[in-house]
Amino acid sequence: MIRIRDLSLPPDGGPELLKELAAKALRLSPEEIVSIQLHRRSVDARKKDDVRIICTVDAAVRGSEAKILRAAHCSRAEPARDARWQLPAAPRTDERPVIVGFGPAGMFAALVLAKAGLRPIILERGLDAAARREAVRAFWQGGALDPACNVQFGEGGAGTFSDGKLNTGIKNCRIRWVLEQFAAAGAGAEILTDARPHIGTDVLFRVVQELRRTIVSLGGEVCFGTRMTALETSGGVLAAVCAERAGESIRIPCRRLILAVGHSARDTFEALYAGGVRMEPKPFSMGVRIEHLQAEIDTAQYGLFAGHPALGPADYRLNVHFPDGTSAYTFCMCPGGQVVAAASETGGIVTNGMSDHARGGVNANAALLVTLHPSDFPDSSALGGMYWQRQIEQKAFVLAGGTYRAPAQLAGDFLRGVPSASFGRVQPSYLPGVTPTDLHLLLPTRITSVLEAAIPALGQKLRGFDAPDAVLTGPETRSSSPVRIVRGADYQSVCVHGLYPCGEGAGYAGGIMSAAVDGMLCAEALIAQLSG
Repeated sequence: MIRIRDLSLPPDGGPELLKELAAKALRLSPEEIVSIQLHRRSVDARKKDDVRIICTVDAAVRGSEAKILRAAHCSRAEPARDARWQLPAAPRTDERPVIVGFGPAGMFAALVLAKAGLRPIILERGLDAAARREAVRAFWQGGALDPACNVQFGEGGAGTFSDGKLNTGIKNCRIRWVLEQFAAAGAGAEILTDARPHIGTDVLFRVVQELRRTIVSLGGEVCFGTRMTALETSGGVLAAVCAERAGESIRIPCRRLILAVGHSARDTFEALYAGGVRMEPKPFSMGVRIEHLQAEIDTAQYGLFAGHPALGPADYRLNVHFPDGTSAYTFCMCPGGQVVAAASETGGIVTNGMSDHARGGVNANAALLVTLHPSDFPDSSALGGMYWQRQIEQKAFVLAGGTYRAPAQLAGDFLRGVPSASFGRVQPSYLPGVTPTDLHLLLPTRITSVLEAAIPALGQKLRGFDAPDAVLTGPETRSSSPVRIVRGADYQSVCVHGLYPCGEGAGYAGGIMSAAVDGMLCAEALIAQLSG
């Protein structure tokens, strides 16, 4: 196969045009192209009057590929070669490694270990996806928050209630394997070719259950409603994990444990820190969710092509850096989605965003975040960033009148420094509802001052981003972990031999894909240590 990059099509272009462009790049007739396979697809919307679909394809040709490539003199064509990740071989053993947490990191660590024949035991404090969805829906409708099972905790982790975005900035041969596992579990083949793939909350709900069934079919065991409480060590070596399930304490002898608890397991961080596990504060971000009408984002991004079925709802990624070293950016943009209540602690408000696969909602939303560093934290301890998050979340709860209605404000009012009393064309999508207020009463000046400068600056990059009737809902505090559990080159804790801090919660990933890849890396390191 010959790989040809950067074939540019109009939105209405189809397979025949793609074949013609591939043939032209190789100086062949279309009849000499046996078949075309799409490898990558992206949208180039830099010219609003000429939006293009950019494709990379693998072409099977008649004749010698080497001769055709030499004759074509095309810098965009080369032999199609992909590095393939190989499952490591594991020794036969009766020892069963333990994984704590069943989000993307824990799930893919478990998948690797199960496929290697090691029958992992997974402890997840939340519930299975079906029970979890009911608990979350009840909370969004005004019911009580379940601190053990919510948007942060349960099967699939925080990513289950998101847009299911699978794009990532990391480069790793394991990414393709992760995408293939998602596709095989029902995510759809398009994620294998889209440059910015997404699954959607409604589909991801089914996918995580299918991945769990695969793990269990290979001898793995998933224990829902089981919260890790402590680790037992002997001479710096892991000996057992202690947990609580249905009010009862359990102890599991364990020499190797992958800790993939996610960024919201604060009681776990506190217990480990008190137990002497080395941690350090790390940079993270906080801010708000910003909502616009999706139709206006489509027009701003695609111009006359807005609404074209080949393009779908538009998204964006924006950032701005200021001379004083501060910065802000958008994150986890959810086209046609909604802002969701993502609290995991009683008496605190947290926002996040999600959208279904079709991205068919009226509003677009994204996190609008300010980058924060340990020197900004009011508390200089290893858990100082975590305590700052909690303080702001609890303040939001008080500001909302002791309810889980999130504080919200019009962007125009925020920039003028006056509280909002109502909303305009953009109606807040957050459930169980919002409380109009002034977000300056909630967020520290370190954040509000940057947002005040960032919103107009980002409006220069995306028309309408700074619209006065855009809605800001806060606080967005859980973009990533404020803590890093220090590990060595062997992926093990520098304090506890046999403990593998993993994924986003441990400070080594940021999103579904990078967390899944880190889970795989930790599983491979565990297998290597077991084999050695």
